[in-house]
Amino acid sequence: MERRLIQSVIYLMLSVVTALFGNGSLRAQQFHIEEASISDIQHAIESGQTTCKQVVQAYFERAKAYNGVCTALLTKDGTPIPPATGMIRAGSVLKYPTQTVAAETVFPNLDQYAGPPLELGQMITSVSDPAVQLQYGWRVGIPDAGQLNALETLNIRGERSITCKGDFDRAPADGPLPPGAPAACEEFRKLPDAIERAAELDKEYGRHPDLKKLPLYCSVMELKDWYDARDMRATGGNDVNFAMDAPKEDSPDVAAMRAKGAIIYAVSAASNVTGASSAIGPNKPKEVIPETDLQYAPWSGQACNPYDTARVPRGTSNGSGVSVSANLATCGICEQTSASCKGPASRNGIALILTTKGVLQDGGAMYHGPGDRAGIHCKTIKDATLVLDSIKGFKPDDSFSAIPKGIIPDQPYSSVLVPDSAIKDKPLKGMRIAIVREFMVKHTKNDVAISDLMDKEIKEVLHDKLGAELVETLDPKYPDDPAIPNVTYSFRDAMAEILPMVVPEYFYRVAGSVGSMGESSKPSPTGELEFAVPGWDVRSADYDVALSLHKAPLSEKINIRSIAKGYTNPSSILAANQYLAARGDERVKDWASWVANATFKTDAEKARAMNAVGLEDARPPRGSISYLEMQAVTRMIVLKVMQENHIDAFVNPEQTTTPYLLGGALEPEVNDRGTQSCCQGFTALLGSPEADVPAGFVTVTVDPKHVLSTDKKEYIPTTGDVQTKLPHPLPISLMVWGGPGYDSNVIKVASAYESATHHRTPPPMFGPVPSEMESTTKANGKKGEGQ
Repeated sequence: MERRLIQSVIYLMLSVVTALFGNGSLRAQQFHIEEASISDIQHAIESGQTTCKQVVQAYFERAKAYNGVCTALLTKDGTPIPPATGMIRAGSVLKYPTQTVAAETVFPNLDQYAGPPLELGQMITSVSDPAVQLQYGWRVGIPDAGQLNALETLNIRGERSITCKGDFDRAPADGPLPPGAPAACEEFRKLPDAIERAAELDKEYGRHPDLKKLPLYCSVMELKDWYDARDMRATGGNDVNFAMDAPKEDSPDVAAMRAKGAIIYAVSAASNVTGASSAIGPNKPKEVIPETDLQYAPWSGQACNPYDTARVPRGTSNGSGVSVSANLATCGICEQTSASCKGPASRNGIALILTTKGVLQDGGAMYHGPGDRAGIHCKTIKDATLVLDSIKGFKPDDSFSAIPKGIIPDQPYSSVLVPDSAIKDKPLKGMRIAIVREFMVKHTKNDVAISDLMDKEIKEVLHDKLGAELVETLDPKYPDDPAIPNVTYSFRDAMAEILPMVVPEYFYRVAGSVGSMGESSKPSPTGELEFAVPGWDVRSADYDVALSLHKAPLSEKINIRSIAKGYTNPSSILAANQYLAARGDERVKDWASWVANATFKTDAEKARAMNAVGLEDARPPRGSISYLEMQAVTRMIVLKVMQENHIDAFVNPEQTTTPYLLGGALEPEVNDRGTQSCCQGFTALLGSPEADVPAGFVTVTVDPKHVLSTDKKEYIPTTGDVQTKLPHPLPISLMVWGGPGYDSNVIKVASAYESATHHRTPPPMFGPVPSEMESTTKANGKKGEGQ
């Protein structure tokens, strides 16, 4: 409470100074990084209000204040644990909460549970650093924690590497390394940390940065821990004891940002790289974690939502979304294989740009598949587009970036941005935008509030205010809106024509063989076909031909919610061993040595990793459908719908369910509506552009819950039935997307919507820190430095 009061006072003081002095002589004392855009930072440097070093220092002060642990262990009876400490972050040792939460609060009737032991929370010792303790197992978000755990590693000398920690990362100017320092630290310490790099830029450019050459000058960037930066620990969020935990090279887009003047400042927390994994083999878990909304890593832990720390930040790239939202970084690079970028953008009130596959790099360490790709998290579409224009294009290390020349336009993507001043002219007039009703169905009570809010928002802003022509797709579970024309050619029309002629094996799928997350599951013991149609053998050529001519029915189970599930890539052992071989570590050389030197997130993850050791046959399972093949098919379907209906872009809510309690139950999948998103994995499979933009706030929820099964052997996530008011309003997001190559259209629509609404509101619990005004004032007392 005292901290929040101080923050409010600082906000008030900053407002008063601005009102009194405007652009006058005290302007130099007014710059602060909260909500500062890339251009704001650059203009402040050019005007002498600040320096690049002072900007980085200001972000560092925020990390000191807000980057602590925000989760409590879930234990059998809630008994407190002894004090424990972790790694050094922002100059201080991480301290863990001693209070725990009783498991009964998440798992009712626990005394009746008769299944395998639950993997409840405990503290363990790190294998990377025996002085470090780590949270392990089940945990829950602490309400009003005042901490976010968003950044895993800061690029600060002495703490950016465990191999070269402390004096083993001594600056060359400060003398030789102490005895016992690993040999690799001699080269590593020559790399400047974030503050030192900022000082180098100040010395070289002063108040006159070359923004044409360095468009990202002094933008303070974080990257998901799946990507490598040569000057920071890189283990994919895992507790793995590398001989040298910093890689020799940057990931391609990280190198591109660095070359364009960005400060590579931090690695954000995320759900960890799982590497090679196989459910088939002798190793089975002894303890289990029921299906959960937790998405954390063994080393970094779990990030929390800055608008309500008891709620999910969502997605494996959650730390990236949280850190940008809470002004712990200017922008960030996320990664999406399913919904890992869009979720953190939506749930944390920030903007996201995902491009056509190949415009940006792939998914980073061990994730080089056709659905893996980098995305850009910023507070605005404008900033995300600036980053995109700076790093787009072919990367020799990423084969998927070898795309047809015409996909990236000659003009920069920023040329289609819509400024606030253009809103009065209805800048989307002449564009035809389709509302995707399949992603707005009110499957449960928890889908209603956001679906209704977004329906109103789309019509009032995109049509009434911005001038777009609207059409809507149809879904039998969503009522037809008589005020909006329907598309004349539907997704199911395209599926009926394309699926049987291009991928007839799709109709061979056995019922139950694909789980709720798209993974393999236990098929129907009767062999019943998933997409059976009465009166037809859907495996026959006769059915394929009749369906393609619209003379046979398509199963009602096939739609764009279900199309993204159930495809395979080559074995993950390929990507794991390729990455480790290229990295060239002296200790962790391949997957077998990784397993021998790692702590795993769960017992199940450890069992799957051990099963993957020694895998030789990297082929997908026999009879499976190739992900790459279905990517091509899905592109054909979407592009044909766009061409037939003259559609320029699609829109829908990014998710219709309210953010869940962190460590609580997920909303179960219903009618192929994913547990985590409206369209889990859909645009990843499509490899198409997507932008997500803040669209307001939701104030009510119908929280799901865990229910003990009738045989008492498992907990089942179950839809709730009681609507309650949220303690804190939570962000929602508009999703804009299109077929491959439609990036400029997607950016234009998202930018226009952003300029018309400005829904982005920073999380009120994480305002300016008390030290910021003091450090800003002191820094500006030396404002001539570096000019």
